[in-house]
Amino acid sequence: MKSFFQMALVVCFISAAVVAGLNAKATGFDRSRLLVDGEVFNVELAITPEERSRGLMFRTEMAKDAGMLFDFGSARDISMWMKNTFISLDMLFIDAKGTIVGIEKRTVPQSETIIPSPKPVRFVLELNGGSADRMGFEVGEKVEGLPR
Repeated sequence: MKSFFQMALVVCFISAAVVAGLNAKATGFDRSRLLVDGEVFNVELAITPEERSRGLMFRTEMAKDAGMLFDFGSARDISMWMKNTFISLDMLFIDAKGTIVGIEKRTVPQSETIIPSPKPVRFVLELNGGSADRMGFEVGEKVEGLPR
């Protein structure tokens, strides 16, 4: 019986190390600052297809002023989901001119439900769930500091 518990402990330790390693790798994104309705966010940039597919998966926490900006290069219909994402997020859908055209609030962690953009967008800004309400973000507001 003792060896079973030792093996279970080793499996738990290895699993934690893998998740920690994924969190560490996730910090390899380029970073930038964005201004949304007077609030400054330090965001990681998901620009390549690989970066966009990894996104914020496997994160267990994120700083209040942090986020991730997905840049799709040009405006298009976008579909997002929360598979393997452990924290609730607010998604701000932003057109090529920097205007918020849609907000999906408090997404459900690990859900495979598709979250579509309300119209073609170039960017999706993911923030901690509840940020949009707490900071009063609304459709029609501008986001400053976006890549050109």
